[in-house]
Amino acid sequence: MDHTIDYYNYNAENFIENTQNVDMRPTQDKFLQLLNAGDFILDFGCGSGRDTKYFLDQGYQVTAIDGSAELCRLASAFTGIEVKEMLFQELDDMSTYDGIWACSSILHLPKNELLLVIRKMSDALKSTGVIYTSFKYSDFEGVRNGRYFTDFTEDSFKEFIAEIPELTIEDYWITGDVRPGRGDERWLNLILRK
Repeated sequence: MDHTIDYYNYNAENFIENTQNVDMRPTQDKFLQLLNAGDFILDFGCGSGRDTKYFLDQGYQVTAIDGSAELCRLASAFTGIEVKEMLFQELDDMSTYDGIWACSSILHLPKNELLLVIRKMSDALKSTGVIYTSFKYSDFEGVRNGRYFTDFTEDSFKEFIAEIPELTIEDYWITGDVRPGRGDERWLNLILRK
């Protein structure tokens, strides 16, 4: 995990350049349709702050966190709210959020830590709250391009999440990568409900 955070601290500006203006509206809106106006959202690993800003602009209450100090600094400036520097494992909120948005973020955890973090995410949700999360679509787990990744297919994720019975998979879909030149990469998108 430390290498992954180092990667984002070192490459923050380049990462933001590649992600901040990517159009995620179809996925963002699919998530927001499951919430009510003004609901509380946790942007869990907010990166550039792109999604936080969109949710704020739509009138939602947003708490944003990231593990990279440099991304927190840049995302705070971009969104106009303070982005909290925090590791996923440090989440200890209880029944606080209507929705948790974990877009391409918790995929940097190894499976044993990921299970614990998803349990913490479940605890942080109000009853009937929803989680959106996404993973690269494959069975790979390990270091790729300087960062740690845990990938899933729909079948491997179903098996994995079975250990957290309070969460159910409400919806999933496969998309291509929306960043320029990355369209051949596939992503597993998931909506989990408490």
